[in-house]
Amino acid sequence: MQIVGIISIAIVLYLPAVAWAVAGDEATHADDHHEDVLELPEVHVHGLSLNKDQQLGPVAKATPWPGIPSSLDGKELDDWMKARVLVSKDAKVTVVVLEPARHRELTAAGIVALSKWTFDPQMKGDEVIDGELTVRIHFRTR
Repeated sequence: MQIVGIISIAIVLYLPAVAWAVAGDEATHADDHHEDVLELPEVHVHGLSLNKDQQLGPVAKATPWPGIPSSLDGKELDDWMKARVLVSKDAKVTVVVLEPARHRELTAAGIVALSKWTFDPQMKGDEVIDGELTVRIHFRTR
């Protein structure tokens, strides 16, 4: 009996709010915010540093992923490796293995693939600098 009373009170309290919201409310969302829109003159910004003077790392342009070596074809795999990719000012890539995969073939495939990655070098303001990033590759098949 108490539940019916609570539901009745909720409906009585809710219905007037719905009626108020529907009656005479013909504004759209865009109309509600029309006065919030400011027209600014065209602005051209040149030479500002990326990410508040420090780009966080090199920017990848192409990231080909490794394939499963034929020696492991058809086997169920759940393995991973971790590598640091060093990118010079000239965008040359050096791969350093931090944690190899359990299967040596997967580590080799990961190194070959990461060596083919291409980057825009890291920037500090307008200056090109050496950078690095850490990559974890998960090899999983079923």
